[in-house]
Amino acid sequence: MPSWHLINADEIAAEHKYTFYKPSAGIIEQVVSGEVVKLIFEFESEDPNAPRAERMWVLVDEVSGQGRFKGRLNNEPKYIVDLKLDDPVEFEACHIINTEHDDDDNIVERYIKRCFVTNRVLNEGYKVGYLYREEPDEEKDSGWRITSNTESDEYTDNTENVAYVSLGAVLSRDDSFLNLLEQPVGSAFIRNASTNEFVSLSPEG
Repeated sequence: MPSWHLINADEIAAEHKYTFYKPSAGIIEQVVSGEVVKLIFEFESEDPNAPRAERMWVLVDEVSGQGRFKGRLNNEPKYIVDLKLDDPVEFEACHIINTEHDDDDNIVERYIKRCFVTNRVLNEGYKVGYLYREEPDEEKDSGWRITSNTESDEYTDNTENVAYVSLGAVLSRDDSFLNLLEQPVGSAFIRNASTNEFVSLSPEG
């Protein structure tokens, strides 16, 4: 038995849709023989420094029906010992995590910009309770600042309690504020405890 197997990327994308990119079915349907696609090869290793998996490109030789493909490995593995460049690989659409085709409007890229968020929301299971948008600090900053609205000033003043991550990372925990993210700088919202809906605190709101 080989030491490796292909990861079903559909399952990962379903669980982490805001942070794990998986090409749409329409993009994968555009793949033809002679192109390369990227797959995740999970493997077993006795090397304590080895990662759990390697992401590698495969050259497509044959596109069959029902989302099935045949190809050859287009990378030299760094850790997988029983797989080498040009070895045959059979795979399915569910295994593909990247293609040669543009997909700029994918959901991961849409929410790649960063925000400041407290650990209560990011790591401790609290729902978003208060968020506001200020002028971004840099190009990759969305300007959004997100809390559970249960934090004290002392808590938020401690930089160890605040993370600077993609909006997608926060949406993966709680996406109840998704419809607010296009609101302009100066916007602020608080969750109404009775209705569970967000209420605008902006001057125009």
